[in-house]
Amino acid sequence: MPPPALLLRTYRQMLRIRRFEETVNQLFLEGRMPGTLHLYIGQEACAVGVCEALRPEDWITSTHRPHGHAIAKGVSLEAMMAELFGKTTGCAGGYGGSMHTGDPAVGALTAIAIVGGNVPVATGLALGFRLRRTDQVVACFLGDGATNEGAFHEGVNMAAIWDLPVVFVCENNLYGASTPLEQVVKLDRLADRAQGYGIPGVTVDGMDVLAVHEAAVSAVQRARSGGGPTFLVCETYRFIGHSRSDTRGYRTREEEEAWKQRDPIPRLAGQLRETGRATEAELQAISEEVAEELARAVAFAEASPSPAPEDCLRHVVAEGVRADV
Repeated sequence: MPPPALLLRTYRQMLRIRRFEETVNQLFLEGRMPGTLHLYIGQEACAVGVCEALRPEDWITSTHRPHGHAIAKGVSLEAMMAELFGKTTGCAGGYGGSMHTGDPAVGALTAIAIVGGNVPVATGLALGFRLRRTDQVVACFLGDGATNEGAFHEGVNMAAIWDLPVVFVCENNLYGASTPLEQVVKLDRLADRAQGYGIPGVTVDGMDVLAVHEAAVSAVQRARSGGGPTFLVCETYRFIGHSRSDTRGYRTREEEEAWKQRDPIPRLAGQLRETGRATEAELQAISEEVAEELARAVAFAEASPSPAPEDCLRHVVAEGVRADV
């Protein structure tokens, strides 16, 4: 088992993601936050297990469900919250919103909402690292639905033939929006798709952060040492709908309850208590600290300035329009 410091940091990171998602969900329901949300509740072990295996100088690419990835890679809760509020202090200046969070300063490329669209981008980043002769690695997060996109095939194939330093992390939550995976993939084991590219395909319990971390450490070491990419499939589950408008009529409440019994956060908390690596008081203190951090983030976001009307002309380039307007 990893050292106590790593275990407690892992627990804190998963809790930060969970509380962030619960907070923004409530703010959205209260009408205090604009837009829509694709929440990460239930999948926290995937982002944290992988990102804890990365170095600060490594990068990630993300999806339309990006909050957990961004937080796990180090994007501040204040910048995340402000972005969702559409404020100028947001991590994308208020231009991106929920599906475009990230911060290049911490190696989190601004998320790409097009399904599968971040796969060739991750391969391009990895190629850049190879050409610059660095030992950096890219972790590319994608969903099971993305594995049916042409961009997935092209990006993974190119990374494979050139042995590029990238780990393709598939968060298999069983549904592409509302479509069951078994209706669109004729494989019992999604990781077997890696065979077509000549790279390792690894399946791991995505509700067990320690299992994810162990598999990610191996895949990252392989990529960093020149061994090429790995297709890491984390079998996980989102406890909520695909987006805020999803009533989840395509899956049973019994299925949902069975997966909630495997919730990665209380699962790790139990392991920490049972092995004596954390006391109940320590875990409670972490919970209180996270709650205070979330309260500060909300206060910061609500107090931050909104974009001015003329800001809609910034970062827009078209014929006859100056780019610096």
